[in-house]
Parts: sequence; C-alpha cells; structure tokens
Amino acid sequence: MNKNVYLLFIIFCLLTVIGYNSPAQIKQSASERTSVDLTIYNQNLALIREERTIDLLKGLNRITIPDIPATIDGTSLHFSSLTDPSAVKVIEQNYQYDLVHQAKLLEKYIGKEVEFIRTDNESKKEYSIKGKLLATGWQPQPNYNQYSGNAPYYMSGQMIAEINGKIEISPAGRLILPALPEGLILKPQLEWLVINSKQGEHKTEISYLASQLTWSCNYVALLDANDAQIDLTGWVTITNNSGTTFKNAGLKLVAGDVNLVKEEQAGFAMRKSLAIAQEDAAAPQFQQKELFEYKLYSLQRKTDISNNETKQIELTSAKNVSAKKVFIYDGLSNQWRYWFNNYSYREQGSFGQQSNKKIGVFVTFKNEEKSGLGIALPKGKVRVYKRDDDGKEQFVGEDEIDHTAKDEEIKLYLGNAFDIVGEHTQQNFRVVVPGHVVDETFEIKLRNHKSEPVEVMVYEHPWRWNEWDITKSNAVWEKVDQTTIKFPVKLKKDEEKVVTYTIRYNW
Repeated sequence: MNKNVYLLFIIFCLLTVIGYNSPAQIKQSASERTSVDLTIYNQNLALIREERTIDLLKGLNRITIPDIPATIDGTSLHFSSLTDPSAVKVIEQNYQYDLVHQAKLLEKYIGKEVEFIRTDNESKKEYSIKGKLLATGWQPQPNYNQYSGNAPYYMSGQMIAEINGKIEISPAGRLILPALPEGLILKPQLEWLVINSKQGEHKTEISYLASQLTWSCNYVALLDANDAQIDLTGWVTITNNSGTTFKNAGLKLVAGDVNLVKEEQAGFAMRKSLAIAQEDAAAPQFQQKELFEYKLYSLQRKTDISNNETKQIELTSAKNVSAKKVFIYDGLSNQWRYWFNNYSYREQGSFGQQSNKKIGVFVTFKNEEKSGLGIALPKGKVRVYKRDDDGKEQFVGEDEIDHTAKDEEIKLYLGNAFDIVGEHTQQNFRVVVPGHVVDETFEIKLRNHKSEPVEVMVYEHPWRWNEWDITKSNAVWEKVDQTTIKFPVKLKKDEEKVVTYTIRYNW
C-alpha cells in the first residue's frame, strides 16, 4: 500500500469514527504480558519493555492495556507490532488513573438516591432505608501529587444525607451503593485508539519509563584479625513502589550519572498525559558490560519483582582482598574550607587556631581483578565487621563509596582511633609586610598509646592564600595539591612525636 492510499485509508477510518460507532471500536483488552524486561537506573527511573498479544480488527480499534505502573510517564511510551510493524499505529492514547476511592465513589452519588442498612433495636433485624446523598465528608487535596506521597483526599467532616424529608448528619447504618460508577477503575491502565490494516493477532512490543522503581547497592565487608585482608560482598537492593508486579522479568541495572531533565510540577503534567533456571551457585549472578559511559549489570536469570516489595540480590563477592589500615590526623579538618582565600581573614591570627584531637581510622583496598573484584562497583554504603577474640563478628564502622571504576583505590572512613591522640596548635603568627606577607608556625603533637607501632598521616591545609611556601620544617613533608600537604609520622609504642613547620603567604 503506497503512502497516498494509506493516508486515504486513515482519513476514511477517522470519518467513520465521527459518523458512527463502528464495531471496530468495541473496547477490548490486550492479553497479559508474555514477557517483560526491566532496566532500572539508580535515579528513581526504570525502562519497562513488555510484549503482549493483541487481537486487532481491520480499521479502528479501541484497546485497553491493563496492569500498567501508576508512575508511568505517558509521554515516554513507544509501541510497535512485531507481527507487522507497518500495519498498526496508535493515533490516540489515554492514561487512565481515576482509581476507586471512597471519596470518589461518594462524589458520583451526590444528589442521587442511596441506601442505608440499619438494625432495629428491638428485633435486632436489619432493614433498609433510602435517602439522597448531600455531602461526602471528604475534600480533595489541592496540592495533591502522586509522587509526593500525600493522599488525594482528606476527611473534612461528616456525611450528610436527606432521609424521609429530614437532613441527617453522619446518618446511621451501612451505606450501600447500587453499582460502581462509570469511569472509575481498579488499576491504572492505558487506552489506545489504534488503526490497523492487517486483521488478526499481533504480537506487540511496548516500552515506557516509570518512576518509583529504584535500586541501590550495599556492601558488607569482613576484616581479618590483622586488618590486612578483607572479604567483600555487594548486594543490590531493588524497591518496587510502581503500583504493579512484574513476573518472570528480565532485569538489568544501570549505574552512572545519567542526565535527566527536571521540570516543575512534573507529576501534574504526567497525570494529564497520557520460571527460574537452575544455575551454579558459585557463578556471578550479574554480568557487567558497558553502556555508553555507564555500567550495565544484567541478571543471568529471570526474577519476580512484586509491587511494594524490596528484593536483595548478590552483585559481587570476593575473599582475601589485600587491605591496609591507615591513620589520618587532619587537625584543622574541613573548617579551613569556610575561610579559604577569604581576604578578610588573611591577617587575622585568631583564625586557623581551631583544632581537634581525633585521629581518623581508614581501611583502603584496591578494586582489582587479582583480588577477586575488578568490576565497576556502584555507589553505596559499605558496612565493615571484624571478629572479636571469641570469634564473633562485631560492627566496626561504615562509609559510603561513589561509583568506583576497576583498578581504583577505595578508602573507607570507619571512625576515630581510641589510643592515638593528636594536638594541633598555632605557635606563632606574624604580619611581615602589611597587606602582602604573613608567616605562621604550627605544632602538631602525636601520642601513641597502643601496644604496637603505628604510622599516622598528618594532613595540613594552607588556607589563607593560594601562594605559599614552607620556609621551615622539622619533618619530611609532601605537597598533595595546592591546598594540602602531608607529613608521614611513624610512632613506636607509647611514643610522642612533635611536627613543627612555618608557612609564608604572599599576595
């Protein structure tokens, strides 16, 4: 069929719709999903691809697609017939979400006759009495948004009805309604107006985006007795609050910072728009591949993801990964960032004296293949455990990692050392040339009360200006970057060491 003939065919069908309700417009429902695949992003977004069989008449068809997520973005939908892609076209789409609710049911019967079932106090028998419904006792939420979590209605008072010519507030009895009003549905659904040139069953593919399908990653780590090795297990946590269940679904997860356009009141616009195979238990459940500049993790089996369910699946695991415990003393800590390069504070000696005594405990390891890792690790929380002298696991701290590529180092901050103490004091401050040059001297004391030697990495931050020089120091130091220098300090058992240095700022 050439383009002109096909266009005339569409016009004829549209005129038919306007002229009369042809049998081809009898509403019919698509079959249940024959297959479904989910790609879930770690940004409250999922792509759902499903296949359904639809029996189409020649001409116009009005089709209902049931069991659609309540959080669908109707503007993202893509449809095609796998049987004959050129024969079927969706020319109108409606996303129907007017679900059954007590307030909505009562609204449909305002001014109409309803029935109340009451009980006679003497005979204890039930009887019915009819009346006219005047008020429901419910009010709609003016700022209701299906993504904000608030309810669409709130109780505003009591039901009011006219019974036997009198007005009753909160009438007694059990309210009975004659039928479910037209327009209310039990689950969200799509309704399409479809034009078709090939009559019969069509195998179709439908894809769309939906929210409230999310995933995150959490890790559990176990340190050995010497803090030199770590066992790591990564778990994927999938949460489905989309309003529908996906049975026997293919599952893929995308990790990365995918750009999404954020629009004001997107929720309102959206509402107006439209069997498990046996496997080797030791084999990885997810296979990691590349997708554009992101990482794609494919589950190597089918799974069920029920509505209002949280599911956990193992992502990766590795044993005896080489690790190292590191002590870091950052006496000035992050306070320097508030004053960095601030002209008002350059010659004020009282700034930069703030200090703390806490020495942080970190565990580092490398995400490399020889350690049993070597895949891109999605961002997530890492909880670390260690066995005590009785062999019982104890929790020793947690930290959060960002997306980490293979062969990159991971550093976990677990807490502060109990038996290592630091002191950071300003020993001298001098304005050498007013408005141009200042000198500042610091003293860092470290005390090791542990029963074994340790190494502490001391970090300092030249914050007054970005042009500086270390003019004097009693210890070896290294420039990490323009705002950081470090001093590696080794301490024996019960030893105290003092690091002093003088820094000159020029501007």
